[in-house]
Amino acid sequence: MTVKQKAIVYASKYFDDGLFQEDLADIVALKTESQKKVPLDELQKYYDDNIIPILLKLGFTCKIMKDSITNNNVFLFAERFENDEFKTILTYGHGDVVLGQKNSWESGLSPYKLTVKNNRFYGRGTADNKGQHLINIKALESLLSTNKKLGFNCKILFEMGEEIGSPGLKEFCKNNKKILKADVFIASDGPRISQSTPTIFTGSRGGINFDLSINLRNSAHHSGNFGGILKDPSIILAHALASITDARGQINIPEWRPNSLTHDIKEILSKLPLVDAGFQLDQDWGEKDLTMSERVFGWNSFAVLAMTSGEPEAPLNAIAGNARATCQLRFVVGTNVKNILPALRKHLDKLEFNDVKITQSKMNPFPATRLDMNNSWLSFIKKSLEISSGKKIDLLPNLGGSLPNDSFSEVLNLPTIWIPHSYAGCCQHSANEHMPIDIARQGLLCMTALFADISTSKYI
Repeated sequence: MTVKQKAIVYASKYFDDGLFQEDLADIVALKTESQKKVPLDELQKYYDDNIIPILLKLGFTCKIMKDSITNNNVFLFAERFENDEFKTILTYGHGDVVLGQKNSWESGLSPYKLTVKNNRFYGRGTADNKGQHLINIKALESLLSTNKKLGFNCKILFEMGEEIGSPGLKEFCKNNKKILKADVFIASDGPRISQSTPTIFTGSRGGINFDLSINLRNSAHHSGNFGGILKDPSIILAHALASITDARGQINIPEWRPNSLTHDIKEILSKLPLVDAGFQLDQDWGEKDLTMSERVFGWNSFAVLAMTSGEPEAPLNAIAGNARATCQLRFVVGTNVKNILPALRKHLDKLEFNDVKITQSKMNPFPATRLDMNNSWLSFIKKSLEISSGKKIDLLPNLGGSLPNDSFSEVLNLPTIWIPHSYAGCCQHSANEHMPIDIARQGLLCMTALFADISTSKYI
């Protein structure tokens, strides 16, 4: 057997003997909720107790590096150097997770205890992102177990703050360009388009969160005594929100409408299946003249994430004094991120919603990124995955969600290629988060084959 075949046999046995499940259970059990702002030493235990011991056995050197800019993140840099003549791969993962939401999970499921049900691994972080980077680490191990060398140099960067906007990551990359120098960035996060077929995406939509609020008075007042003579902040805010899009969600602000949905991008998106969400999608929502794939991967979308006014749990017969909505714009390349909120202010003022205040979220916005689709690394990786999976790969210019990809594509100037090991219906930011077992196994074998292909190739 070839080295590649032996590595795949090793990976298959590791997975089928239940060892992947055991390792995944160990890392899921650690509560690493960055949104709770727990001490960095608590988050660092994910490295100390799990990741570092695995990497040391694989011949990596490991160094924990604190975020000196915001003090809200902690990084782990690991490296296995083999030869100056070899290509160097940089990969990435994040060990932090969103809040567990323990009381919202289905009966028999728990966020921090791995459970196998319906051919799925359930637990917080299974899909986002512990399970995904564990697959890639174990693929490296599979190659090393049979070859005793990678045939390339490998660098790994982990962080513990992706779920709060990756604070300090961009500055870390700027300050450590020398140690992070590589030929290509290959990592895994986000969802596939369909469960059965591997996906590649090369960037992501950007995302910016902000509040729209209106504060007219310090307290509520009796609706019988004052209804008709006091402004209702909820109604004013509702009209302001409704002005941003039309009734089917088409964006009304000219500066929020991108110019980057070119013929070439349309051609790529036309070959893709519809996102496998696991539930019914709304064909009559969003930009009318675009396909559904173009709306989510090639266009901008506005969403209201939450709204509050008065006392929702115990409504009073009173006109509230204030109202607030938390909003979000997902945007593609071609949208000027610095002009997003000024354009919104201009729009609201033009319609005389001067009382509506705009407050940007403290979470760092992720810029939009996208790789040239003719990149040689992209072609090589696509071919490798198609051979190992036996399927035609779904190739995306960018993910519909947001990632800190600009730290790697813009700051480090690397071709960025993401190979997700999850799917859109995985409940990654809600209760019942899971990773399908079939995706995990296929992902492990495909990544093992890819690393073996890179190890032996002379053409990249």
